[in-house]
Amino acid sequence: MDNRRDVGQKCEEIAARHLRRNGYRVIARNVRLRIGEIDIVARQGRVLVFVEVKAKTQEEYGAPREMVTAAKQRKLSQLAHLYMSQNRITETPVRFDVVEVVLDADGKPTVTLIPSAFDAR
Repeated sequence: MDNRRDVGQKCEEIAARHLRRNGYRVIARNVRLRIGEIDIVARQGRVLVFVEVKAKTQEEYGAPREMVTAAKQRKLSQLAHLYMSQNRITETPVRFDVVEVVLDADGKPTVTLIPSAFDAR
């Protein structure tokens, strides 16, 4: 289990660096709220972006983005609303992005940013 946690933390760091290189300003990471956790909260211009990081090794089947199910999308939307309420954020455009990190056998990452991965309306 520790190995999964270590891989997850490594992949979240890779994702945060990738976001910064692509013009995002990372505001917070691993935001724990009473109903769950937001991987990354960032800004891209005026837009507040809630980012879900999904990682896997090459040996596993399927794309990481496939793990962001409809139920996970609903949960992320609830988390975003709670975060905004607690931080008194209003009248701000919001977007949900996914960052996929796929590690090859040597641990080398391939990163894919999926802006507007889903609509939480």
